[in-house]
Amino acid sequence: MKQEAIGTSRSEEWATPQDLFDKLHAEFCFSLDPCCTHENAKCANHFTIAENGLWQDWSAYGSVFMNPPYGRGVGDWVRKAYEESIKGCTVVCLLFVRTDTRWFHEWVYGKAEIRFIRGRLKFGDGKQSAPWPSMIVIYRHRP
Repeated sequence: MKQEAIGTSRSEEWATPQDLFDKLHAEFCFSLDPCCTHENAKCANHFTIAENGLWQDWSAYGSVFMNPPYGRGVGDWVRKAYEESIKGCTVVCLLFVRTDTRWFHEWVYGKAEIRFIRGRLKFGDGKQSAPWPSMIVIYRHRP
């Protein structure tokens, strides 16, 4: 994979590093992965592109882990995470740090807990560092 393609709309799927997921899962006990492939799903309950997690109801799952496709539609996924948290679940998102974007200011800043990850995550085979820093965004259900 070419460096210039990583993290652009030409390369949207980034498999979550297992060690990061394991740490978060120990804290949140996830029961749904709403945007993945069958091959990289982190939960038994999951939605692939065919099921389109943006159109599904996540609220019955309690705790959701979301590593969205990193193309132009990432804002739609972040908005969905926020909206689903209002409906009754906790949603934990792995996102690139993009504090200059509209979606960050509309759907993250002031609405979620943010944990910045020190250094760059290694995706895929563990050899390719992400082109941007990452953050964990947590939407906790608040009645």
